[in-house]
Parts: sequence; C-alpha cells; structure tokens
Amino acid sequence: MIKGNAVIGQSGGPTSVINSSLAGVIDASRRSGLISEVYGMNYGIEGFMNEWLFDLSAQPAEIIHGLRHTPSSALGSSRYKLKDEDFPKILSVLQKYDIRYFFLIGGNDTMDTINRVEAWCRARGYELTGVGIPKTVDNDLFGTDHTPGFASAAWSNILNVMQAGTLARDMMKVDQFVVYQTIGRDAGWLAAATAVARRDEDEAPHLIYTPEHPFVKEKFLADADQCIRRYGWVFVVAGEGIKYEDGTPVSASVVKDKFSNTEFGAMGGASVAITLHRMLSSEFGLRGEFQVPESLIMSDYVRALPADLEEAYLCGIEAVRLAENGESGYMVTIDRKSDDPYEVIYGKVLLSKVAIAARPMPAEYFNAAGNNVSGAFARYMKPLTGEVPGFVRLKKIMVIR
Repeated sequence: MIKGNAVIGQSGGPTSVINSSLAGVIDASRRSGLISEVYGMNYGIEGFMNEWLFDLSAQPAEIIHGLRHTPSSALGSSRYKLKDEDFPKILSVLQKYDIRYFFLIGGNDTMDTINRVEAWCRARGYELTGVGIPKTVDNDLFGTDHTPGFASAAWSNILNVMQAGTLARDMMKVDQFVVYQTIGRDAGWLAAATAVARRDEDEAPHLIYTPEHPFVKEKFLADADQCIRRYGWVFVVAGEGIKYEDGTPVSASVVKDKFSNTEFGAMGGASVAITLHRMLSSEFGLRGEFQVPESLIMSDYVRALPADLEEAYLCGIEAVRLAENGESGYMVTIDRKSDDPYEVIYGKVLLSKVAIAARPMPAEYFNAAGNNVSGAFARYMKPLTGEVPGFVRLKKIMVIR
C-alpha cells in the first residue's frame, strides 16, 4: 500500500452520532503507519474542490475526544451532486495535497460520490483508496443491519410519540386526533419505530403509514374512524414520503433537490401531517393537532443512545482498517450476530450496491393491513432501543355516594 495523506468529509443530513464516526476515522488515521496527515473537508466535496480543508492532525486530543459527544456535522455538510466537469478539479486537489485515502460519512448519495471519485481516479492511474462510513437516520442503506444515527433518532421519535400520546389520551375531550410526521423519503423505518412507544392496545400510536405501502385516503379514514370509535381518539404516525398509488406525494410536495429527490422539509412547502390533519378534520368535524419535529430529532444528542455512539465510532475505526488493507470501493457495515445478547460485527459491502437506491422495510415487518408493524419488527428494534419509560395510569376507581 502507498503512503500518503487522508481526507474525511461529511455529507447529507446531520445526526447525533456522525461526529463519533469522524472521531473514529481521525483516531485510527493518526495511528496508521500509512497515513501521514489527516485533512477534513469543510462542507463536503463542494468545499474540497475549493480547497477548504481543516488540518485534523493539528487538533488537540480533547477536541477529537469531544467529537464523540457532539451532535450535528462538525466539518460542515453538503448536498452537492457531482458533475462530470468536477472530476479533473478533484484529482488536481488530491494530487496537490498527496491524498491517497478518501473517506466520506453519509448516506446513499454520499456512497455514490465516493464510488464515482474512486473509479474515476483509478481509470486515470491515480492510486486512491476510497471507503464509506454509513450515516443516515432513515436507516435505508443496503448491506447493513442498521445505520449509525438511526437508533438515536428512533428513540427520540419514540419518546416524542409516547409523551404526546399520553397527553393526547388525557386531552381527548378537547382534541380527538394527533398526526405525527417522521423523516423518511423512501422508507418507513423511523415511522415504524414509534410502535415501540405502545405498550397497551389503546396507547399511541394507533396507526402507522409508511412509503412501503400506497396511501389510500378512504382506507385511512376508515382506519381512523374505527380507532376513534374504539378508543375515543386516534394517534397517527406518517412517514414524510408516503405516496398515493400513482406515485403522487400525499404532502403534495413538488420541489426537488440536486439528486432529484422530493424535498419534504422547509423547501417542500407542504407537509404530510397537515394534509392528513385536514382530511380528518374535514371528514369527522373533530379538533386535532399535527406535529412535525423534522430535523430536531436528527441531532437530538440529549437522547443519543450510548450503543449508537459507540457503533458510529467503531465504524470510523473499521473504515481505516479496510483502507490500510487496500480494500477500496467499500462501505463499512454493521452485521447483527445475535439479538439476545445483542452482538454485532463490522463488515463491508461494495459501494456500487449501496449508492443511490434506498432500502425499504421488508414486507414481514408490517401487519397484514399495512397500517402498523409486526412482531418481527418489534424483535428487530428491541436490541437497538431498549425499554420505554414506565408511565402509569390512574385506575378507574370512581367516587360513588
């Protein structure tokens, strides 16, 4: 293997644990006999082309250690989509700084960026080892059991739904429905995870809708009506990316990002939660509310799970190990070996198998109606999040005179 310098970048949405992966790459690179200097891309590949580089080798040890407990993206993130004309510039910067090790932390689009850069350099005789570190709260990357950041974001949503559901239950004589929206453009992992909040049948969430199943308005209203009749209220969780049978977003969002993905946040100008709220209010004449935490749960460090932080760090360590062994063109994976006791090992998957396409939830993780989860999904989630808080209810011991 050739000796040289390393560069690290972060792309896409931040998480509560992405900086822990960054710390892992930095720590392992500093110990490597093949890597001399460690640089950081300020604002991803876009900043790299402008030579906006942090000298990570010069950072104090306490700063690097502190990254393991700091949310968001310390290097600054980017959603820049590479153009064909960008590659000569990228190669010139790689050559100028003698960069031979190229690490990016991110999701599908990020893995596509590494894959294209590594392949382009290889075709032109420049020896570059490119390795990806998984990151996405959406949990939609192929080849890995789960992604760093997902468990913590899921836990944040679970606690939100559990607490909002308790409030809504006690306030059902005022508001009789709640619609809670989660992140999830193409897959429903985060929406489905909120089922962990439910301990008894009548507790929130009652209904869960995800992009894996076409949304049918009439069926949704019938499901909601059944819950209102049975429990006196209904709590609905919906992934932002749910669509009608013809592929039209339920949110009516039309804005696209640079990767041609539909924007569901502030850019989208529309919201699934608002749309479903209007449907329920119009159909039943009831008062209700909608909740859209959006990016708040992505970097919710207060609720970050220790195991998630540790796995993110070890993914960074593993990325450098793969690079030192000359295993270029891979993304690090987390492979589950056991549920109880929970045990994982770290592996690899070809970047070409991860890039672009999103991993949906398996069919067996849903109930037959497609509006809630199955026992198989509950078993998948339990080792990742643990037990929910033990809220209690007053017993219906009424005063009789």
